[in-house]
Amino acid sequence: MQTWNIPETTTRKRLDLFLVGVLGHSRAQIQKIIKDGMIHINGEEIKKPHFFLSSGDKITYKKGVTEPSLPKETKKILTIVYEDKNVLVVNKPAGLLIHTAGGKEQTLVDLVLKHTPSIRTVGENPTRPGIVHRLDKLASGVIIVAKTQSAFDFLKMQFANRLVEKEYLVLVYGQLPKEAGTIRFPLSRSKKTGRMSANPEGTTGKEAVTHYRVVSRFKTATLVSVHIETGRTHQIRAHFKAIDHPVVGDPLYKKRTMRHIRPISLPRLFLHAHTLTISLPDEQRKTFTAPLPDELSQLLTTLPTPSLV
Repeated sequence: MQTWNIPETTTRKRLDLFLVGVLGHSRAQIQKIIKDGMIHINGEEIKKPHFFLSSGDKITYKKGVTEPSLPKETKKILTIVYEDKNVLVVNKPAGLLIHTAGGKEQTLVDLVLKHTPSIRTVGENPTRPGIVHRLDKLASGVIIVAKTQSAFDFLKMQFANRLVEKEYLVLVYGQLPKEAGTIRFPLSRSKKTGRMSANPEGTTGKEAVTHYRVVSRFKTATLVSVHIETGRTHQIRAHFKAIDHPVVGDPLYKKRTMRHIRPISLPRLFLHAHTLTISLPDEQRKTFTAPLPDELSQLLTTLPTPSLV
């Protein structure tokens, strides 16, 4: 059973869209959960997906859909890549939220505060102390956390001015036609699904720029190195879905059917924040690296390679 309390400052939001955000499932899955009577609001069963939440509401999820089967120990251990008096750099495991979404699920913030309690007062929001950037729950990789307010402001400025270099390793379905390319579709949130929608160039939406380079090719998938100029919500996932090459393991931005391609079984996103290059408050510019997790490396060894012509 999972519970969430809606903060007093929250604006009215549909129940199904709220649950899409905190559970990470598709809107269709969420609506089925609601209609099956698994959701209670303030102790009362609610079966209407379009029910509007109010400040102070308590949501109870009586029975969960199958969650990715990630090792329990990965949700309890803080893997430190680097630490000094100003910053803490960690390797976030897949399946761990960065900060609370109103429930009791353990988060990266919980682990960070256990390691360095003084971070609790750092930042602009008490629910995400020290956090200057984010990574999807089902993704893994490098995250930098500020340990002091001055470090927080310094790091935030770099993200805002696009001075940070981030490289991701991503496995996408299908064969990309080019060895390298750039996706420039603006992104906006769909009012229907609550997910990010990639729009044609020149249309409305927030600017989003994704560069990719092919690392390895497989028969039905391509491993790419991805650099992003902008840091929009679900940018990489939405962009690759828009060019017909969704990320392997993505429960939201996926195609119903893929011609001549069978879905690859993976209980997480194949999206890993591999390196982060940033200037530290002491003015040193450093690159931090998180190796590809074992479950992703092992998956690559099982994929068939393209046939030689």
